[in-house]
Amino acid sequence: MANMAKMAVLAVIITVLAGGCQKKIEKKAGEAAVSRNQERKAELLNRIEAKYENPQAHYELGKLYQADGLWDKAEWHYNVALGFDPIYREAQAAIVKLLAESGNSARSELSAEIYINQASTSAQASLRLGQAFQKELLDDYAMACYQQALGMAPNSAAIHRQMGYYYLSKGDKVRAEEYLKRSFAIDPYQAEVAGVLGQLGVVVQIPRKTEKDTTILDKILNR
Repeated sequence: MANMAKMAVLAVIITVLAGGCQKKIEKKAGEAAVSRNQERKAELLNRIEAKYENPQAHYELGKLYQADGLWDKAEWHYNVALGFDPIYREAQAAIVKLLAESGNSARSELSAEIYINQASTSAQASLRLGQAFQKELLDDYAMACYQQALGMAPNSAAIHRQMGYYYLSKGDKVRAEEYLKRSFAIDPYQAEVAGVLGQLGVVVQIPRKTEKDTTILDKILNR
């Protein structure tokens, strides 16, 4: 019984020590992350000081402030980025996400509507904005952009491919297969799409390219 009691006490001590070590590890990891965050901010501020009209630096700094919950600072830098590049799709999507996170749902929805309408000028613009929304996990807006793009370019292999990948990321293999098959039918020279379809159980074959100009080959064979 005495030995069992000692073992129990030892087990408790080991557990406490292990818990303490884990907390120290987590604390150090957290401090390291904060340090990297501060270093990155300083680097971006230096880039902005060297060239203020740098939309990418303002956007990236805005992302850091957003992660810290500093909504006003983040929105200000996003707006500066858009001031220098009005079609910076990642900044547009980031503002929509920021406004939603900060509780300004009405402004968020209005901003999304404005940006989607602006992107309706071309399928490419709609596709890029959709990708930016998808990156921010704003799925409804992403899909609205993809559908808008598809409406303008129904025979685009790229748009069908993107929608296929979108549904694949959501675990919807049926819809993913549908769009990827359509993309491959439009452009059968997509090795990556063929590979993904193969993983989904769809057997496709990339056609062999034929030689259009056989002049050099004929010279070699006729020597």
